[in-house]
Amino acid sequence: MPLAYLRKLASIERQRSTDLTLARYLTFVAGATNAGGFLAVQQYTSHMSGIVASIADNIVLGNFVLAVAALGALLSFVLGAACTAVMVNWGRRRGTHSVYALPLMLEAGLLLSFGVVGANLSSHLFFFVSVTVMLLCFLMGLQNALVTKISKTEIRTTHVTGLITDLGIELGKLIYWNMGNNAAAKVVVRADRAKMRVLASLASLFFLGCLTGAIGFKLFGFVFTLPLALLLVTLAIVPVVDDLLAYLRQRI
Repeated sequence: MPLAYLRKLASIERQRSTDLTLARYLTFVAGATNAGGFLAVQQYTSHMSGIVASIADNIVLGNFVLAVAALGALLSFVLGAACTAVMVNWGRRRGTHSVYALPLMLEAGLLLSFGVVGANLSSHLFFFVSVTVMLLCFLMGLQNALVTKISKTEIRTTHVTGLITDLGIELGKLIYWNMGNNAAAKVVVRADRAKMRVLASLASLFFLGCLTGAIGFKLFGFVFTLPLALLLVTLAIVPVVDDLLAYLRQRI
């Protein structure tokens, strides 16, 4: 990837086209991580609705240890989102180039940590499963908040329910029959076809990421976190190096 292209992807100066491009990369990574996490711990870690429901179910069933573990997963997602907010706002106040790149570097490190922790799942099973779930939930919250802040809440990379809902709304507009003789007929309903293409591409990339992650983790195990982490580092490295060089120039 050319340096100018990579610099623009994670730059503090944003355009909608680069927002969408970065979101597509991250949606793929989210899908791959989610599928890999399920193979590791039999739990989808981007699905907070299911985790909240599992807290209630386990409380009712008397499985309080599982309820506490699910609560830990939920809080980890929230802390991941909060961590992104802190990092982005810190970078904005200082005018750094790596406002959005630093959370990506952290996500890359967390993915590698997932690989290290996952390698120990066979021993101390319950402890490492719980840590892995919380780690993945933190990672998902981190990434989802990053794209939410970049796109001003228009795009989310781990929330496929929202993508499919918005796609269904636009589909309803597309097939709506704008006919009639009453006053309401003056209001023409039209689908946003460009938005439909974006939503369909994000949902498709999440599925492709899930497929790739499932195959990768099945064939190579936790070492498959390495190419995913390297992809994130590649997306983030240029603004980080720009800030490092600027800092070194000031020190000289």
